[in-house]
Amino acid sequence: MSSSDIFISETIGTAVLLLMGGGVCAAVTFKRSKAFNAGWVAIAFGWGFAVLTGAYIAAKSHAHLNPAVTIGSAITGGTKWGQVPVYFAGEMLGAMIGAVLVWLVYYGQFRAHLTDPEVLADHSTEEGLVDPKAAPKAGPVLGIFSTGPEIRNVVQNLVTEIIATIVLVLAILCLGLTKAIGLSGIGVLLVALIVVGIGLSLGGPTGYAINPVRDLGPRIVHALLPLPNKGGSDWGYAWIPVVGPLIGGAIAGGIYQVAFA
Repeated sequence: MSSSDIFISETIGTAVLLLMGGGVCAAVTFKRSKAFNAGWVAIAFGWGFAVLTGAYIAAKSHAHLNPAVTIGSAITGGTKWGQVPVYFAGEMLGAMIGAVLVWLVYYGQFRAHLTDPEVLADHSTEEGLVDPKAAPKAGPVLGIFSTGPEIRNVVQNLVTEIIATIVLVLAILCLGLTKAIGLSGIGVLLVALIVVGIGLSLGGPTGYAINPVRDLGPRIVHALLPLPNKGGSDWGYAWIPVVGPLIGGAIAGGIYQVAFA
């Protein structure tokens, strides 16, 4: 498998992952959406189906779609270390493309939401987002792009992301989906259901990034897009959903090598 094959496959697969995953967050967030207030269960299943679709599309590159998976696979020998930067580049570009596509799909809803006096009043009261002198942490639509904790505690937030990512990557490694045998339809479906389970069980504290580019790529897009009254991108928190999953992926790789290899 050539580097160009890996890059193209991971870019397209990750873009679809973020399009559908970010799309379900947008659908639940916007008042002018038919899925408004559908809730956490809808988000968890939406992200699971996003993984399912993206993974099928990126089957040629073994559908990592996630630097944490790439790290775990490299540690266990399923991926050559020389290919890791290519995977990372495709995953990051794909995540940013997917976030832009969500903005395009929900363009009207973004504008209506971010000019709604009720929405702006709520966020002004809670987080000081409208006050130009304030230093906002998270804008009123940041949750469509990136994750954020319900309780800000650096240690807890980091540990949550590490543990949730260990569950994901260890399951993928044990299923053998990153090895040369390639993906199976049942295997991809099982991973999608595992992602749903992680969301329902472990996603409450931080929103379960469990994927560095899933969070960082869209957060960059949020910062760059010309969205009125969008507020801050919460860069003070941004390192946790990047570092936590990378640590989790490495630990999962180590556990697999010790316990199952």
